[in-house]
Amino acid sequence: MTDSSIVGQALSHGQALGLPLAEARMLLLHVLGRALHERAWLVAHDGDPMPPEASVQFGMLVRRRLAGEPVAYLTGHKPFYGLDLAVDARVLDPRDDTETLVDWALALSPPGPRPVPWRLLDLGTGSGAIALALCSQRPAAEVTAIDRSEDALAVAAANARQLALPLRLLTGDWFAPVQGERFHLIVSNPPYIAESDPHLPALVHEPRAALVSGPDGLADLRHLAAHAPAHLLPGGWLLLEHGWDQAEAVRALLAAAGFEHVQSRRDLAGIERCSGGQMAA
Repeated sequence: MTDSSIVGQALSHGQALGLPLAEARMLLLHVLGRALHERAWLVAHDGDPMPPEASVQFGMLVRRRLAGEPVAYLTGHKPFYGLDLAVDARVLDPRDDTETLVDWALALSPPGPRPVPWRLLDLGTGSGAIALALCSQRPAAEVTAIDRSEDALAVAAANARQLALPLRLLTGDWFAPVQGERFHLIVSNPPYIAESDPHLPALVHEPRAALVSGPDGLADLRHLAAHAPAHLLPGGWLLLEHGWDQAEAVRALLAAAGFEHVQSRRDLAGIERCSGGQMAA
């Protein structure tokens, strides 16, 4: 038998080739038709033979992962804020760090019904990860999500249907589809990588338009900070995810746009991952 003909051997072989254990487990569970969280199943079936087609598929996925393709694209799934999202190469692979933005947004959004529904806007929604997390946690809110990419919106719409969450989806560039509308809270994880960033080659499998934002990486963040005030209700907040070294610059953009209480939030690694500010009440 080959190194990949037994479940346990396949897992060890994937690690020997350079895959982290967690990634090898997810790919192996995927080809075996199991849920990606069923690690205990792999232990219990360590000595089971691998179906030949699963063994071939596992080897192919291992090679693609070692070439840099995200695990989420290989399995078609990504857990995010307790939701099982469908993802593919039309959208960014949602990062765990982005849950920091969701946590902050929920802290600012009152739970339960209100006389006037809380209006939330997610700009550049991609797979719908942020907007759908907000929908799931604040079912009484009205959540709108915008993306310029019709391909991305197709992914977000499919996720909304699968999760049975009422998400309003609009196609357009940033605020263009909601001219004249105002919101209690606007969130965005926009492109924020500089055109010359040396890390870009490692992200070649993800849509470049969702990653790169001008020579300094701040072009879209600059646009959002400048135009958000016209779309916020008095006392409303704008929350922006950004790069690991951009917090100070984004706080300056928010202050220049007239926001108050400008501040940043750190992710689990202690990095200032999001910055935001409030409009005057």
